[in-house]
Amino acid sequence: MKKRYMYAVACSVLCSAQAMAQTAYDAARYAGDELNGTARFVGMGGAMSALGADISVIGTNPAGIGLFRGHDVSTSFGMNITKAESDFNGSVMNDKRNKASFDQIGFVYSTKIGNRTTLRYLNFGFNYHKSRNFNRVLAAGGMLGGLSQTQQMANLVGGSIHSISDMDDIYNYGLEGHSGLSNPYDPYYSNYPYLGVMGIRTELVGVGTLSNGKQAPMGWNGNANGFRSREEGGINEYDFNVAFNVEDRMYFGITLGVNDVNYTRSTYYSEDVYDGNHSGYYELRNAFRTEGTGLNLKLGAIFRPIEDSPFRFGLAIHTPTWYSLTDKHSSEIYSELNYKFEDEADNMQFKADERTTTYAGESLQDYRLVTPWKFNVSAGTTLGSALALGAEYEYAGYNACRMSYNDGTPMENQNQYTKSILKGQHTVRIGAEARIASAFSVRAGYNFSTSAFKDGAYKSLNANDIRTDTEYMNDLSRNTVTVGLGYRGKWFYTDLAYKYDVYKSDFYAFSSEALPVTKVTNERHQLLLTLGVHF
Repeated sequence: MKKRYMYAVACSVLCSAQAMAQTAYDAARYAGDELNGTARFVGMGGAMSALGADISVIGTNPAGIGLFRGHDVSTSFGMNITKAESDFNGSVMNDKRNKASFDQIGFVYSTKIGNRTTLRYLNFGFNYHKSRNFNRVLAAGGMLGGLSQTQQMANLVGGSIHSISDMDDIYNYGLEGHSGLSNPYDPYYSNYPYLGVMGIRTELVGVGTLSNGKQAPMGWNGNANGFRSREEGGINEYDFNVAFNVEDRMYFGITLGVNDVNYTRSTYYSEDVYDGNHSGYYELRNAFRTEGTGLNLKLGAIFRPIEDSPFRFGLAIHTPTWYSLTDKHSSEIYSELNYKFEDEADNMQFKADERTTTYAGESLQDYRLVTPWKFNVSAGTTLGSALALGAEYEYAGYNACRMSYNDGTPMENQNQYTKSILKGQHTVRIGAEARIASAFSVRAGYNFSTSAFKDGAYKSLNANDIRTDTEYMNDLSRNTVTVGLGYRGKWFYTDLAYKYDVYKSDFYAFSSEALPVTKVTNERHQLLLTLGVHF
């Protein structure tokens, strides 16, 4: 047997701006947000846009800052427990991770204009909060039934073994001995230059057919030994606000939001190979990172239509966030194969034991993303000093996300693809706060969000894409339940909240019409503490 090692490094300068395009899954990731902020806000399920007077409404309805009648400073931090259970054809796997978080810090500076003036208060606010927490883990695996990720990889490579002489050269002389396969730009090697530079070769992936009709020895018919992924990071939002109180009945506000994106994903995928002619295994590791910033505006208004009634309703519009982002991607492939091939015409048998390690150097892509508009309608009231109730509805059309290259050229194919697999998301929030003593309150809330993905959504990699992260996950509707407890002193206050998120996802390790879906249940438990002073 012959053993051969290959190590290939692709220099990032070869990976031009057109080489790594983004997908609808990237757009959906950075367009979304989730319930987070102060413990009081979270404890009421975030349904405070019309009630106002909490620093976290700066990001939902900016007019709510106009209800403050004094200065306020607060900070929040907590602990998150993330869990995921996957079921692939009856093979169940679990993963869990615990992580502390710093979630919020902000202040409101309130200026009283007068009791009899039209403008009663002019307030200014600043708040940092983590609008999106990307921390998520996943472990999955099971029998593939003859399918393989390498079949999709072969389609991306775009080539196959073309003749018996090709196979003879591979077995007798190795890759370097065959001119048709040694050049990554040779069509017999690969119709796709970028994957060729990475060292991904057609005799190692997919199932090719020889000129005599026989199958080349590259069929992967084993089981997915395992897929594991870890996602980390978040979107940090810095909100700057000015709000107006007009006659204690109309409130208006505007917030400038500055978003900072930090996202990392590392994945590991492996397959076992075993049938009559082949044995071994295949591994693929991907590292993916996104960094960037974005800007948006939020406009809001709250009205108290009846002078003697505490009932009020609110309207808010969020402009798109205009992001400038940079993606970084690298991958590593390792395979160890034992296979044989028989040529009946020459009565010869070829055997090989091949080990291959391929590393693709880091590729970079600068691009722009425009997220959808968001619309929020809210209502709230108080019953004496004992009970506060809030409800709101929010809509965001995710299919309106638009991506372009850094020079402003639209990614037309990806934008059309995004429009075809994403849809509008509807979110409903309700919450209540009850005072059980002069200084103590209890809270509860609930959120429901529909999926942003259409049925049958899939991840599309461009023909000129060097990305090898073929996996994708379609998140379904999300349910969030919250409870909280609060203490209010003369100048000091503290709040505690517990949030439980649960949602199901359809996960696929690679694109194939025959691949069964992996059913995933995602859970997140968050304990949140806020400390604050008002004066």
